[in-house]
Amino acid sequence: MTTVAPQSAAPQSAAVTFADRPQVFIGGKWVDSTGGDWIDVIDSWSEGVVARVRAATAADVAKAVDAARASFDAGVWASTPIAERADVIDEIATRLEARLPELIPVGIAEVGITLPVSAMTQEMTLGLFHAVANEARNVTLVDERTRADGGVSRVLKEPNGVVAVIIPWNGPIGTIAFKVIPALAAGCSVILKTSPEAPLSPSIFADVVGELVAQGRIPEGVLSVVVADREVSESLVTNPQVDHVTFTGSTAVGRRIMALAGERIAKVSLELGGKSAAIILDDADLNTVMQALPMGGCMQSGQACIALTRVLVSAKRHDEVVAAYKAALGMLPLGNPWEETNFLGPLTSARQRDRVAGYIETAKAQGATVVHGGGNGGFDHGFFIEPTIVDDVTNDMRIAQEEVFGPVISIITYQDEDDAVRIANDSQYGLSGAVFSADADRAYAIAKRIRTGTVNVNGGVIDFTIPFGGYKQSGVGREGGPEGLDEFFETKTVHLS
Repeated sequence: MTTVAPQSAAPQSAAVTFADRPQVFIGGKWVDSTGGDWIDVIDSWSEGVVARVRAATAADVAKAVDAARASFDAGVWASTPIAERADVIDEIATRLEARLPELIPVGIAEVGITLPVSAMTQEMTLGLFHAVANEARNVTLVDERTRADGGVSRVLKEPNGVVAVIIPWNGPIGTIAFKVIPALAAGCSVILKTSPEAPLSPSIFADVVGELVAQGRIPEGVLSVVVADREVSESLVTNPQVDHVTFTGSTAVGRRIMALAGERIAKVSLELGGKSAAIILDDADLNTVMQALPMGGCMQSGQACIALTRVLVSAKRHDEVVAAYKAALGMLPLGNPWEETNFLGPLTSARQRDRVAGYIETAKAQGATVVHGGGNGGFDHGFFIEPTIVDDVTNDMRIAQEEVFGPVISIITYQDEDDAVRIANDSQYGLSGAVFSADADRAYAIAKRIRTGTVNVNGGVIDFTIPFGGYKQSGVGREGGPEGLDEFFETKTVHLS
């Protein structure tokens, strides 16, 4: 089913709509659901309903799992040479690239990102599909080793089996690239459970997979795509036929998934929240800092787990850093996401906007000071929160300890380098971070002391072909690169006599 959307920026008054999705995608085909409930997709700019999708029932999910189990046990996809599976993944990417005119506006409506950001993000993400295909072609599936007794053993990589993939709303196609695509490359069968807030992009992905199933390039049963609420989603996690559950989202939900999967010892991979710190050392070049931090803290209006939302600065440089950051944020155009001149749009939902506004109010009540932004930008519609700087923050405040998931930057003052490292590490999270210094070796030494999965030195590199993941409650496992593909393999040792 093809969505209908504009090919260019829409005027503020335009009512953008997309085709409804009246069926669920099970085993490679669009089929009728066993239920009749709909999920409304709300545009974050107009606040209106732009499409409806069919909500999957627990029975639908069970059918999807049965189809995945049958396809995996039949072994057709798993036994297909991995280079051929890689070719199929390249073909999926190529077909999605042809549908960018649909994906770009869908990204705007679902997440609130602006037209140029959606275009850049979708194009970059589809490049990750090709990167996974290349990793698959280079993987060693059989490693022959000599044992201590002189005999030979073979260490094999085999697909996990049936994988349940549960993704968030803030980057559907990107999360598919991190999870679904490497699982398919490894030879697994997959049930993709999408977010009710952002189900349209995964539906376009399902369309493409359905085409390849119809052509015999992918066996039936290998992939299902469903949209469901929390209760139905839990039935997927607890289904004993699911071998591996991989989830991206909040740490609270990740804990719940781990607890449920732990009851039956299912494999779990989690990419969870972050509260990443950027340490600005006294010798740092302020121009270098400001080339990285505004984007690092406010990408997708702060709706990114890797956002640098804690800025650590000494008392000596506090005032100039805050002044420079205020000036930089003031230059970021905020407004109608359908206009090419805007860089920041609204948040994805009224609930998310209210949540972020609540954190700002709590910070003020705890003694922090809003020195920039804090409001809705004066818009009479759209789920807006202005880029916001909160000063006088101490690391024990809620706004410093909890993931806000909005364009809200906390300024925290440190005493010396050791204190800066202590503050950066004083968090339940450990996903990303940054260090700025005129001395790259000094910055690198500090980076090694930060307990987090990714650290930028004097920059803002985003490259998901390199291993990505977190320490502590930011997750379990890695995405991207060969490590991301390895998440979907089991290791078997065969001893030869």
